[in-house]
Amino acid sequence: MNSWGPRSASYWLTALVAIGIIFLGIRFMLAPGAGAEGFGIPLADTKEAIAYGWIKGIKDIFSGIVVLIFLITRMPRATAFVFGAAIIIPVSDCLTVLAVNGTKDITHLLIHGITAVYMAVTTILLFKANPKS
Repeated sequence: MNSWGPRSASYWLTALVAIGIIFLGIRFMLAPGAGAEGFGIPLADTKEAIAYGWIKGIKDIFSGIVVLIFLITRMPRATAFVFGAAIIIPVSDCLTVLAVNGTKDITHLLIHGITAVYMAVTTILLFKANPKS
């Protein structure tokens, strides 16, 4: 029997990010300008820029759903692999903000950087999770 699940800290630490990224994706879909501002790189108010916001939004929503599927099916090892691979997202987000805004935008650099560290620690916890009772 698989005992890993809602009673596990790693379960909720992962769920927090999955639900958060779905929320951010929805925000990008409904209010691309606000989503981009929160990301750290504002969008121009053009149809093309807004389309990029929608593209980012749907990718965020998909990423969150994938992680939630592994959580709901109580597969800690699979969740760890997917969640660990997803660390590339906040790392590349941080590097993108750095490339566009430079070091002056410490707030957004920290948001993306701390997210990557949080995900790395959570991934370690997921790999240590005992799926059997």
